[in-house]
Amino acid sequence: MAKQKKKSPASIAQNKKARFDYHIDETFEAGLALEGWEVKSIRDGRVQLKESYALVKDGEIFLFGAHITPLPSASTHIKPDPTRSRKLLMHRREIDRLIGAVDRKGYTLVPLSLYWKHGRVKLGLGLGKGKKKHDKRATEKARDWARQKSRIMAR
Repeated sequence: MAKQKKKSPASIAQNKKARFDYHIDETFEAGLALEGWEVKSIRDGRVQLKESYALVKDGEIFLFGAHITPLPSASTHIKPDPTRSRKLLMHRREIDRLIGAVDRKGYTLVPLSLYWKHGRVKLGLGLGKGKKKHDKRATEKARDWARQKSRIMAR
């Protein structure tokens, strides 16, 4: 049986694919409106941000596609929905700024990471534009070169 790698206590989940697919210009921090069973599942590390995205709807920002797997011992009187939309909690000024960037400048809101801060779950949200295919190839090439450099220096 393989040993699971323990994550740092503050970090819950990372969306590594986001930085590969998008040029992230700015990052923001947002709270999440969660239910009790979701917090318990997050504490157990049963969350995935890979396919998630954030959308502006009626002057509010929502997280879609984040998968929080319910614990088998979840309450019997509720029906947990692992992929329900969750409201992001931010200051009105920040929301207005993000709405302007998304509507006028063609940016996208991308969830980057989920972490604990003062006992509360926070979402790192990135404001970015999608990369083209040639940009992704350049990123891969730079990563491979950095890996080769470190191998050469180790010798």
